[in-house]
Amino acid sequence: MDPITCGIVGLLVMVVLLIASLPVAFAMAIVGVVGFAAVVSPHAALAVLSADFLDTFMNYGLTVIPLFVFMGQVCFHSGISTKLFNAANHWFGRLPGGLAMATVGACAAFGAICGSGPATSATMAAVALPEMKRFRYDPELAGGVVAAGGGLGMLIPPSVVFIVYGILTEQSIGKLFVAGVLPGLLIAGLFCLVICGLCILRPNYAPERPKYPLRECFASLKGVIETLLLFALVMGGMFAGWFTPTEGASIGALGSLLIALFSGKASWRMIRRAMKETIRTSCMVIIIVAGATVFGHFLAVTGIPVHLATWLSNLSVPSWSVILLVSIFYLLAGCFVDSLALVMLTVPIFYPVILKLGYSPIWFGVLVVVVTQMGVITPPVGVNVYVVNGIDRTIPIQTIFKGTVPFLLALFVAAALLVCFPQIATWLPTCVQ
Repeated sequence: MDPITCGIVGLLVMVVLLIASLPVAFAMAIVGVVGFAAVVSPHAALAVLSADFLDTFMNYGLTVIPLFVFMGQVCFHSGISTKLFNAANHWFGRLPGGLAMATVGACAAFGAICGSGPATSATMAAVALPEMKRFRYDPELAGGVVAAGGGLGMLIPPSVVFIVYGILTEQSIGKLFVAGVLPGLLIAGLFCLVICGLCILRPNYAPERPKYPLRECFASLKGVIETLLLFALVMGGMFAGWFTPTEGASIGALGSLLIALFSGKASWRMIRRAMKETIRTSCMVIIIVAGATVFGHFLAVTGIPVHLATWLSNLSVPSWSVILLVSIFYLLAGCFVDSLALVMLTVPIFYPVILKLGYSPIWFGVLVVVVTQMGVITPPVGVNVYVVNGIDRTIPIQTIFKGTVPFLLALFVAAALLVCFPQIATWLPTCVQ
């Protein structure tokens, strides 16, 4: 069997293993090592397996993942997410669908200290859903906005997906973080426009709420100012080059502990819970990285990425149509495969194509995250939808999926704008060079 055929068979076997619910890390590692053995030799395959796992777990760059995850967990368990939602509610509550808009704002703010889409959805489902239900918001809108808003945690820095993409492609994680800021704010703005439009067309979606005096709005900021300062210090320090992403993550983790301590929310029980969740999440991400590294080496020896890059770049079609095809692939694949696993599986294949077509790898990283963000709210995977349903069983899962449709359209618009105007993602990284 020639290497190309072996690679195609390996990809098909991978799909079968994923459908069979084998954990994605093990599926990638098994296919990678067996395929490498078939193409090269069993001895070389075992050497690659041991070397890749050892190198991954000894990779200093990956220490940024548990540090940022711990920062988000401490902020969650110390009640910072509630303060963020309260502040957003005071400022957006007077607008049509104000509570839903406040949820989007709180998702963006919490995503800026969490870096995980499902974690952001789970947090806001626990904080914002009871408030929206109390004020008789339509369950379709309430569930949809929490699931879709949680996806902002994938894009607004620090993002775990950006960290993994940066490690895979050897791109600056700091630049990727900067590149995600404007697209994240753009999507948050589009979500708010969708909410406003829905509530104007269907007033029963969100009953009117009393307006807060301006004095109370400013007073609500007292509960989040230290968090905003921490985010500004961590991100601003990385953008200015004062410290590396790993050093910034350690400062953020320490800062979140200090905030919890001085606010009286710190306890051994809270710290243990935060550490337990950090270990669980970090191990999951790092083992996926290790498995994907083995799988990537298998793909490399088959020559599929190089042949695909050559074939796509030689097509007699505009380069933007190739980007459109890649985007459609990510959208469809995101409906079946977890976003992080999808990035790990496909970036080694499509990255050479992007480089050969002359596109910015930073821009492509942002586009991939935006498109895969659609997958977290589309069936059958729709992980954010299942997270929201798991937190509040009173809202049927089909109702939540239906509620995410308008926000899915907003993500389509954002992806189209990003393709038409790449400067949305590339302008800020250029400014901080």
